[in-house]
Amino acid sequence: MSIWESLRTAWQSIFANKMRSSLTMLGIVIGVCAVVLLVALGQGFQTSMTKTFNDMGASALYISSAPSKTVVGGIRPLTNEDVTALQDKKLVPAVSVVSPTRTSRGTVSYGNNNANEQTMGILPIILQIRNYQMDQGRFLTDKDVTDRANVVVLGYQAVIDLFGTGAQSPVGNYIRISGMKFQVVGTCKKFGGFAGDSYVLMPLTTMQSKITGGDVVQQIGVKATTPDQVDTAIAQVTAVLRARHFIRTGAADDFSITDMRETLNSMQATLAAFSLFMGAVGAISLIVGGIGIMNIMLVSVTERTREIGIRKAIGARRRDILIQFLIEAAALSLTGGLIGLGLAVGVAHAMGQITLGQTQVTPEISYSIVFIALGVSIGTGLLSGTYPAFRAGGLDPIESLRHE
Repeated sequence: MSIWESLRTAWQSIFANKMRSSLTMLGIVIGVCAVVLLVALGQGFQTSMTKTFNDMGASALYISSAPSKTVVGGIRPLTNEDVTALQDKKLVPAVSVVSPTRTSRGTVSYGNNNANEQTMGILPIILQIRNYQMDQGRFLTDKDVTDRANVVVLGYQAVIDLFGTGAQSPVGNYIRISGMKFQVVGTCKKFGGFAGDSYVLMPLTTMQSKITGGDVVQQIGVKATTPDQVDTAIAQVTAVLRARHFIRTGAADDFSITDMRETLNSMQATLAAFSLFMGAVGAISLIVGGIGIMNIMLVSVTERTREIGIRKAIGARRRDILIQFLIEAAALSLTGGLIGLGLAVGVAHAMGQITLGQTQVTPEISYSIVFIALGVSIGTGLLSGTYPAFRAGGLDPIESLRHE
């Protein structure tokens, strides 16, 4: 019997028992759909987080004061003088950008609308580290910093919180922060990620002189001159700050430096493990589907014992029977895999973009996961059909012809 004849016979057998075949494929359909959809969500989340890290400056360093419990003798806060020292090319030649920030959280109001927003005092140079993209108006300028101007740029969610989702443009309007009026000069596009969009940006000098007072900064963003100079930059920044903060040799730093490369790598490793776990959960359904195929194929062997005997009596070899049953099992699993794949693509398309926390995630179905899912489904069918196929091929033709 040729392969094409075996294929034709297999499809005839499947379509002759439509209900049974459909129920048999159900486990494969659910398994493939679950595997593809869960892995697609994991890949989408990984892409979203990588984009967020890149927007925040994937090769940037963030310096902040260390937790007090890790330092003996108190902490010297980061100040404008520390920023000035880090801007000195003679002291830190490996650093190209220094961007301090001072943050305060409180009530921001416009008319009768009040919202709890994160207010950040920044310098315009932050755009060389973080990827703020303007939606309307302009960003903060060096002149705003010099003049200590009462101007702000609103994040995407802050615009919705204060002005709603209507057609009104916030640019040119005035909001109140700590009882003072600030003019909105620009708005940013959606940023997303764990950083969120509920923020208000103002000149650092304005924040320090009118909101918080003093010359303390909470965080200093630093960017190395080139990616391969990051480790050198860390060493130079550490040396400068330890000297300025009078830290003795052997004593712990009263500041911490966060390397975004390490954070990104750690996050990607975690997400990869999470994607693998979700794929494994979906694979359980494939195993259940494979057991279902095996059971149905064993029942089919019993039902078609006389048919097998007739085929052997007219010249069919054991190999022919074996191939026919394996093809039937593979056809069932492949059909179920294709249906499951189509269902996963449809669900992913219907979901469009989902929100996990403040992170926007779009499921990503790659060619690799498609081929893997279909390959695994076919492999599951073949493995599940192996024992029934050997059992069918091993039946004695005389005993089979006697079977009623």
